[in-house]
Order: sequence, then structure tokens, then C-alpha cells
Amino acid sequence: MQASYGAVGASRGWRRHRAVICRVGEFNAAALSIRVVGRRAPPDLQDRLHFIRCMTLASRTFAAAIAIFACGIGFAREPFDTSGLRLNQLQVIGSHNSYKQAIDAPLLRLMSLANGDARALDYAHPPLSEQLDLGLRALELDLFDDPDGGRYAAPQGLELQRRMGFEPAPYNADRKMQTPGFKVLHVTDVDFRSNCATLDDALVELREWSQRNAGHLPVIVTMNLNDQPAPFPNATEPAPFGAAALDRLDETIREGLSEDRLITPDLVRGDAETLAAAIRDRGWPRVDDVRGQFLFVIDEGGMKRRDYVDGHPSLCGRALFTTSEPGTPEAAVLIINDPLRDGQAIRQRVEQGYLVRTRADAETAEARAGDHSRFDASRVCGAQVISTDYPLPDERLGTGYSVAFEGGAYVRRNPVTATKTPASDPAASDPPASSP
Repeated sequence: MQASYGAVGASRGWRRHRAVICRVGEFNAAALSIRVVGRRAPPDLQDRLHFIRCMTLASRTFAAAIAIFACGIGFAREPFDTSGLRLNQLQVIGSHNSYKQAIDAPLLRLMSLANGDARALDYAHPPLSEQLDLGLRALELDLFDDPDGGRYAAPQGLELQRRMGFEPAPYNADRKMQTPGFKVLHVTDVDFRSNCATLDDALVELREWSQRNAGHLPVIVTMNLNDQPAPFPNATEPAPFGAAALDRLDETIREGLSEDRLITPDLVRGDAETLAAAIRDRGWPRVDDVRGQFLFVIDEGGMKRRDYVDGHPSLCGRALFTTSEPGTPEAAVLIINDPLRDGQAIRQRVEQGYLVRTRADAETAEARAGDHSRFDASRVCGAQVISTDYPLPDERLGTGYSVAFEGGAYVRRNPVTATKTPASDPAASDPPASSP
């Protein structure tokens, strides 16, 4: 069965978003003549504005809700003994585009008029630390390089809304988008609102959360390195992700978290000849040996992956893993996004020792249909990381769709790689947090 590795799944999603936005670009001339000042917004736009207000309120109350759940209301998770288990013997649920805030309602409305597939952008997440408090142990960040600062500080979508008669919510009020460094956002000019404007902000949040939750289970963070503009005239031109940018990315990760909080390729490889040989012959580190740490993965292929590996055989000296082809010396982590189509291939790679991330849903389709078949396939095939846009349900959809294991847990023993453990054992959770 043909499987897609590395950035293939991500690039397919980007091509689809580009197609949606391109139609918006064709629609812009007509859209700019719209005037709605002094008039009541149409019902579907009212729903979007209500969603944004609800997400704002949710972010303020999320921690309180988690505290209630932890006391046994909603779901209760009992810890299991992880001694002896290796990293690839866990199965965790994480969020897709974990930083993402709701797209501005007028922009989504505009894209919906051009193409109904704009619904694929209609989801959002609370801050990273609140997701980790909930129990998620995998995150995803989309990065844009901004070596001089200010490149993404004035998205075209803001001016477009004003020309449509809307006053957009404040953006870049703290001026962080003016500072040099990597920025975290989904699509330039269109879907640009983020809970962490910069990678530095994200790393600070992860480090402080880790300090508050000493001994937490390892957290896996995948990263897309974006350098494609939105496909309409005068779109912001992203900076390329060349070798120098990749070196700066390594430095930023190490400075933001410190070496002792990183699961690096060197740590996993040890004295083995290659990284691939290490996971094949010795296996991944034991969970209890890497508690309190983070594993970062570059979800890219092509020149970006070649530049990152070049001069670093088996990723020697690098801070991040790559999604390299099976059989290459640096192959350890794979991205295979469609468990319905590629479930057999995922299971095969999992059994060979690879760490595999897949997706329980995409483009909001499963959530709108209330369809868990993709999540069910994800669980059975043994993918260690299952990504979702819906760790909690979006009440607007009316389907109740969300992704969690039995009992509402987000971590459990892997059904393929930890088969000696009875299936009836409770799901995993972190030990009680201790003081930093």
C-alpha cells in the first residue's frame, strides 16, 4: 500500500488551502465594494462572531474546567506504571495547528462566499499550556522565518476587512511581530491569529509549563517550516527556509528550552552507528528516563530536509528529528496522515520501531459529520501520535465530535508495541505536579 511520508500530507493540505485562498483573491474586487457598516451582519457571520467570543471566554475558563475534570467530574484518569515502557510504547493524542486562534469572521465569510471549503479553516485552540493541562502530549507549530522582523506585522486581511466596512480586532498590539525571529501562524495575510506570535513565546510557555509539572510525560512537537505566500496579488512574501535559518532554528530551540529538556537525535542514537540502527536494535529511550522532556520534529521533505541533514550524519549535533524516508540513516519519525488508506503501512512501520504521527480528522470534515472512523483506524494501527483539531467538541457543529481514548484520557499504552500489557489497564497520566 502506498504511504505518504514527511511533508507530503502537509503539502496536500497547503495546496487545498491555497486553492481556497486563490478563489478569494479572484473574488477580492467584488468583495471590496461590500459595505456593512450600520447594518446587521448576516446570520452565518453572527455565528462566527459568537464563536470568537466563545473561544475568548473558553480560554479564560479552561483551567477551571480542567481542575473540575481532575477531581473526577467529566473524566477521571488513573496513572499506570510506565516503568519499562519505551517512548514508542505509548499512544498519545495531540492537537493539529496547536497555536491557532479563530480566523477573523469577515475573512472566513469572504472565503466561504468564494468557496465553501473555507470551512476547513474554521477551528481554533486554547493556549498551549491549557492543552497540556488537559492531557495532550503532542503539539504542532507552523513557523515562518522573519530574520529582520516586521515581515508579517501587517496582514492584508486587516486592511481588507476595513475596506469591507469592518474594524478588525487589535493585532500585534505588543509589537512582537516587529522583532526578528521565527513567527507562528497558519496562513499569511488570511489566517494569521495565533496564541503565540513567536517561537520564543511558545518555548517560554512550554518551559514554564514543564517547570510547573515536573516529571510530566514526554511531549512531541512537530513543526512545519513555511515559505509559500498566500496566492493572491501583493501577498506577503515569506522568507526562505535555507540552511542558515535551519541553524538558527536549532539555536532557538536549545536556548528556549535548554539541552536537558530535549530528546535529541544524539540522545536516542547513543553509541549506535546510525539513528535508524539505534531504534531498530536498542529501541527508543524508556519513558521514565525522558520525563520532563520534549521531542521536536521537522515535518518537511525536499531541500529543507536535505539542508538540515547535510553535514550532520544521522542528525549528529542537531536538536530536531526529521521525517526521513525509511531506510535512511536518520530515519526515526514518520508522518503518515491517512490511517484509513495507510493503516497497514502505519502498523508495519510501527512494528519496525518507527515513531509515527497520523491524523484523526482533517479539514473539519469528520467533526461536521460526527465520523470517528478515521480515529478508530488511528488507534488500531498503533500510530504513537494521533493529531486532531477537536480534543474537545465544538458545540456549534451539533455532532458532539471529539477525540479521546476510553475514559476521556489522551495517553494510553500502545496497542501494537506494548502488547504484553492487558488491554483493560487504565490509561496513562502524569504524576502529580511538583513545585518547580
